[in-house]
Amino acid sequence: MTTLQGKKGLVLGVANERSLAYGCARHFRAAGADLAITYLNAKTEHYVRPLATALECEIARACDVGEPGQLESVFEEIAAKWGRLDFALHAIGYAPASDLHGRVIDCSAEGFARAMLVSVHSFFRMAKLAEPLMPSGGCLLAITYYGGQKAVEHYGVMGPVKGALETAIAYMALELGGKRIRVNAISPGPVATRSASGLKHFEELLDHAAKKAPDHRLITPDDVGALAAFLVSDGAKAMTGNTSYVDAGYHVVG
Repeated sequence: MTTLQGKKGLVLGVANERSLAYGCARHFRAAGADLAITYLNAKTEHYVRPLATALECEIARACDVGEPGQLESVFEEIAAKWGRLDFALHAIGYAPASDLHGRVIDCSAEGFARAMLVSVHSFFRMAKLAEPLMPSGGCLLAITYYGGQKAVEHYGVMGPVKGALETAIAYMALELGGKRIRVNAISPGPVATRSASGLKHFEELLDHAAKKAPDHRLITPDDVGALAAFLVSDGAKAMTGNTSYVDAGYHVVG
């Protein structure tokens, strides 16, 4: 059984009770970890604050990684209250709707830059801020998707963005390995979350995944959470630079 007793963890990007970030946070807490969580803004707080209470979070606050200083402020509070960090999950992805719903070749330079800033570069920043709080090692996780490896209809510009994220993870694993900081990605199958609902024809994507996956089912935030809890545990101490699929096998036939 996975144990995270005594570990301190950060979860970036909890949106509501259906979000993948919350599914992971529940498993982290159930395994014994103390948690800090972030949500986007005051509007999101209405949905997240009760979840933070249920998780007994020691730190729960708004953080828009696109706004200067907000991510840094989260880590300042972690340093002041805990003085260390054992793991951190980055569950944030964004592209402007006008660019997300169009062709990749029609994506604006500004939209692409924003998508990369929020979805990829903020993971770099999270790692840099976490590094001094992990003197004995730790684990950094990010959420990706199969569309970063293969072209998926209607996934649009987020495909190249997730591809960049996965390549970045390999380089980060190389750079941080000497400090025993592991860096991994989780690639879930499609899940009916608020952020995913912004994709065009998302219901078709869900139906296609359920039909083609060897298990003939959709995955849940609990499936993702169980894998995340293992990856940040000592049981996965030899795993770094990996993209681990939790998609009912869809990636082998998709």
